[in-house]
Amino acid sequence: MSAAASAEAEEVRRAGNEQYKNGCFEEALRLYDRALALCSDSAACRANRAAALIGLSRLGEAVAECEEAIRLDPSYGRAHQRLASLQIRLGRTADARKQIGMGGLQPDVVELHKLEAVEKHLGRFADARKIGNWKSALRECNAAIAAGADSCAMLFASRAEALLQINQLDEADLAISRASKLDCSSSCSQDMMLCGFQSNSYLYYVHAQVEIAFGRFDSAMSSMEKARKIDSGNVEVMAMHKNVRTVAQARTLGNELFHSGKFAEAFLAYGEGLKHHPANSVLYCNRAACMFKLGQWEKSIEDCNEALKIQPNYWKALLRRAASYGKIEQWADSVKDYEVLRRELPGDTEVAEGHFHALVALRSSRGEDVSNMKFGGEVEALVGAEQFQMATTLPGVSVVHFMAPLNQQCSDIAPFVDALCTRYPSVNFLKVDITENPTVTQLENVKTVPTFKIYKDGTRVMEMICPSHQLLESSLRQYEV
Repeated sequence: MSAAASAEAEEVRRAGNEQYKNGCFEEALRLYDRALALCSDSAACRANRAAALIGLSRLGEAVAECEEAIRLDPSYGRAHQRLASLQIRLGRTADARKQIGMGGLQPDVVELHKLEAVEKHLGRFADARKIGNWKSALRECNAAIAAGADSCAMLFASRAEALLQINQLDEADLAISRASKLDCSSSCSQDMMLCGFQSNSYLYYVHAQVEIAFGRFDSAMSSMEKARKIDSGNVEVMAMHKNVRTVAQARTLGNELFHSGKFAEAFLAYGEGLKHHPANSVLYCNRAACMFKLGQWEKSIEDCNEALKIQPNYWKALLRRAASYGKIEQWADSVKDYEVLRRELPGDTEVAEGHFHALVALRSSRGEDVSNMKFGGEVEALVGAEQFQMATTLPGVSVVHFMAPLNQQCSDIAPFVDALCTRYPSVNFLKVDITENPTVTQLENVKTVPTFKIYKDGTRVMEMICPSHQLLESSLRQYEV
C-alpha cells in the first residue's frame, strides 16, 4: 500500500472518530468502512469500527472486529480491553478473564470489578437454582445483569426460568423474548456452560417451558428438539424433552376427545398432562371446559381457580368461571368476573352479553325491576321530556347524545357513536335532536353540540362537550361496568 493511501486512510479514520465522538455511530461506521477499503490491515480501524458497532448495539459484530484487530496486532491493548468489556456484557466471563490484562496494559479496574461481580452473582444463581430457591435465583440474575452482563442471552433466559417458577408468567414471557432477540451466537460460545447446559441449549430449554406454560405446545416441542440436538447428554434437557412431549400429546388427545363430544375422556386426558405439568393453566382451563359440558359447575370453577392462580390474567379461564358461576346462580360472583372481563375486553360481544344477563339475574334476585333493561340495538331517538325522563332513569348505563342534524361535528362523531353502540351492547345509547326538543334542551341546559351526558342507574355522572373519540370511550368504560 502506498504512503498516500495510508495517509488518506488515516485521515478518513480520524474523521470517523469525530463522528463517533458526536454520537453519530452510523456515519462513523461508514467512514471506518471507507478507511478499511483503503487500508484493510489497520488494527486501529478495526477497533474503531468495533466501538461504532457497540454504539449501535451490534455487539456480536463488535466482538468479531476486536478479534480481527487482535489478529492483526496481538499487542494492541485497547482492542483486548474492548473485547474484555464486550465479553463481560455478553456474560462470557471465562473469555473476559483471559482478555483482561492482555496486550501489555494494566487491567481496567472498573471492568475487573464488573467481571468479579458478574462471576459472583452467576455462581450464586447456580447455587440457588440447584436447590430450587427461585426467588434468590431471580435476585442473582437481576444483580448479574445490573453488574454488567446486560446483553447476555443466557442470563435473560435464567431470569425467565426463575420468573416462570414463581408464576410470573407474563414477566417470564418478556424475559425469554428479550433473550431470543439478543445475539445468541455471540453471547453463547460453543464452550460456554451454565448450570451444566451446553451453549444455547439452555435458551431453548427455558423457551420450551415458557411456551408450554402459555399453551403454545408446538413451539415448546420445537424448542426442546433443538435443545436435545445441541445437548443430548444433559439429563435435564432429556427429561424436559420427554415431559414436554408427554404433555403435548395429552393436550392433543384431550382436544380430539373434547371435539368428539367425549368430555369425560377428555377430562382424563388433560389430567394426564397435568400429572407431568401441574402448573399448566391451559390444561386446567381445558379440563374446566369438560366439567362445564358435563354439568359439573363446581368442579369447573375449581379448575378455573387453579388456572387463574397460575395465570391471573387468563381471560378464557375467567370467562369460563363467570359462566359456571351463572349456572349455579352465584350471580354476584358471576357479575364480578364479567366486570373484570369488561374492563380488559371492552369490545368483546360475548363478554358484554354474559355480563348483561348476569347483571339482570342478580338484580332480579334482589327484587329489583329489570323489565326495562335491554341488550344491544341501535341508537334510540328520544322525543319529549317524558320519554327522556323514562329513558335516563333506566337501570344500568345510558349515554345521551345531544345533537343537531346540520352540525358538522355531530355528523362527524355519529358513526363513532354507532360503533360504540355495537361495541357496548349493554349500554343504552340515546340521542336528542335539540332542534326538535327545545324543552329537553332547555331543561338539560345544553348550549353546545355535540354534548354527551352519561347516566348510571338514573343519576347523571358525567357531561362532555365536543369530546374526542378517546375521551368519549374512556369515559364510557369508566362507568359501563
